[in-house]
Amino acid sequence: MNKILKVTSPLFPPLEEFQAYLSEIWKDKQVANYGQFHDKLEDALQKFLKVRELSLFTNGTIALMSAVKALGLSGEVITTPYSFVASTHILKWTGITPVFADIEPEFCTIDADLIEQAITKKTTAILAVHIYGNPCETEKIELIARRHGLKVIYDAAHAFGVEKNGKSLLKEGDLSVMSFHATKVFNTAEGGAIVSKEGEVRKQIDYLKNFGFEDETEVVTCGINGKMDELRAAYGLICLKYVESAISARKKIAETYRYALTDVKGVSFINEQVDVKSNYGYFPIFIDRDEYGINRDVLYSRLRESNILCRRYFYPLITECPEYRNEPSAKATNLPVANRKASQVICLPIHHELTAQDTERVIDAIRRKG
Repeated sequence: MNKILKVTSPLFPPLEEFQAYLSEIWKDKQVANYGQFHDKLEDALQKFLKVRELSLFTNGTIALMSAVKALGLSGEVITTPYSFVASTHILKWTGITPVFADIEPEFCTIDADLIEQAITKKTTAILAVHIYGNPCETEKIELIARRHGLKVIYDAAHAFGVEKNGKSLLKEGDLSVMSFHATKVFNTAEGGAIVSKEGEVRKQIDYLKNFGFEDETEVVTCGINGKMDELRAAYGLICLKYVESAISARKKIAETYRYALTDVKGVSFINEQVDVKSNYGYFPIFIDRDEYGINRDVLYSRLRESNILCRRYFYPLITECPEYRNEPSAKATNLPVANRKASQVICLPIHHELTAQDTERVIDAIRRKG
């Protein structure tokens, strides 16, 4: 039986290094509420990611919810149907109506040319997603936001360390939100962060993640508990030392896939952008049934039968969920590109533990159609 090839694998800290940090935590007897490892990780991430203001969170979902609250959003927010459901769930949870705009076909990010026509008097913001780590059309989105007085949040869950023209992608928009879930390039087992531009905004965000406390006795706003604990902060602090080598391993796999699959009829993938420093977090391919000979779902099933555990990120579309399918903007006719991509996509295994033999096995299976 072939070994199981997972679509991703967590970057674990070396156990002996983690145990050393755990010993310090046991000695200090502080496991939460801004201990030494929490503060060290915030500082280290700010330096690594080249950003000024970063606030750690217990997970990316709570971080995204807090970002929406920090900007005081209401009414309608324009977003993408092609993402993980958390992006849109947060809007619903905070009483906001999501308005869906289609994606552009080259990089699968929200089509900036379609945003403006979705704006109404109720629109307060744009929530865009750097899908697969591909930068959104940030310059266009910024111009639209300024013209209409809108806020911009970027869901940057896939964009850890991604740069465009030498500048961190996390500096775009009003706020950028990251996920440090175990499936991500960098992880703290579970975690997240908000990147802001100003110290005063970060201060408000930090209030929100700590019940609104100013100090021991004064509560200045209605906050929740979104703080990261010391165990996960220590875990992440060690992982950060190894993330660049993990990204290098991912890059080699992506290059191998590109070279080997470029001539396979009916298989396409997202082209690299010369001005973008990628983190190679995902490698999606898109199956054209007419050219390839079988559809995506047949290939997906055959791969899984061979213990190649690919994933259909992102299928079904968010707009197919019962919660959203009756929204006027969720109609399939409004989202032709997103629907096509969702019906064609398979994300191939890509992570630091894959061997050259593993990668060749995936390539061979696709060339053989399973």
